[in-house]
Amino acid sequence: MEYLERRVEMVEDRLAAVIDDTDPDALAEQLGHVVLAGGKRVRPAVTILACEAVGGDREQAVGFAAGIELVHNASLVIDDIIDRSDTRRGTPSAWAEYGYGPAIVASDGLLGEAFALFSGDERAMELVAESMIDLGEGEATELEARPTTESEYMTLARRKTGALFRASAELGAVAGGADAETVAAFGEYAERVGVAFQIRDDVLDATANADDLGKPAGQDEAMDRPSLIQVTDLTPEEGDARAREQSDLALDALDAVDLPETDAEAYLRDLAEFVVVRER
Repeated sequence: MEYLERRVEMVEDRLAAVIDDTDPDALAEQLGHVVLAGGKRVRPAVTILACEAVGGDREQAVGFAAGIELVHNASLVIDDIIDRSDTRRGTPSAWAEYGYGPAIVASDGLLGEAFALFSGDERAMELVAESMIDLGEGEATELEARPTTESEYMTLARRKTGALFRASAELGAVAGGADAETVAAFGEYAERVGVAFQIRDDVLDATANADDLGKPAGQDEAMDRPSLIQVTDLTPEEGDARAREQSDLALDALDAVDLPETDAEAYLRDLAEFVVVRER
C-alpha cells in the first residue's frame, strides 16, 4: 500500500496548494471543506497509475490527477444538493455547512480550478469536456428520464459514473505519451471500472449502514433514485455479479494493449477487483 499512498500524497499536496492559492479566503475555506475532508481518491490514483503503466513519469500526471478530483468533488456538491444529503464523508455536506448559494459557488470554484490545471493541454481539455457532457446527460437522465430497465440503467451508470473514471485513465495515458489506441483502451478499462463501482455503490446503499459507509444509507430507496436495485428486481447478490462482469470486461480492455508488467499495471488490475468487493 505504501506504493499507492505515495502517489495519493502527491495529489493531496497539489490539491492543498490549489486551495491555498484560492481567493477570497471564504471560498478557499469552502473548497477545503469539500476536497480535504477525505475520500477514496480513486480517480486521481487511476490517472497516475495509467501514466506510469504506459511508461510515463508520475510527476507528469499529478496536475491532471488533482484536476479530475476537483471535477469529481464539484459533482458531489451538486449531488448532495439534489438529494438533500446533509452528510458527505462523515462530515456535513457543503450545502449543510454553508447553505445552498455558497455550495453552488464552491462547485463552480472547483470546476474553475480544475480547468486551470487542464488548460495547458488541448487533448486533456477535450477529454474532460467530453466526460462532463456525459456526466451532465447522466444527471439529467436521473432527474427527468428515469431508467426503467437494466439496459437503461447501464447507460445511466456509464454517463454518471463511468465518464469521469474514463477521463481519469485517458488523462493519465495522455500524460504518459501513449498513442490513441492505448488511450482508448485505458478509457474502456476505466469506464467499466466506474460502472462496476456504481453498481457496488447501489448494493451497499441497499445493504450497509451509515456508519460503515460514511454517508447516509438507504438513500436510493428514500429518494426514489434509480439504482440498479430499485430499477430491476435483481437481488444484491445478482447486482454484485453484474459488477463482476464489468470488472472482467475492464481487465479485458487492459489485455488488449501490450503493457509491460509493472507495479502500476498490477495496481490497475487490483483496482478492477477491489471495486466489486469494497465495503464503503
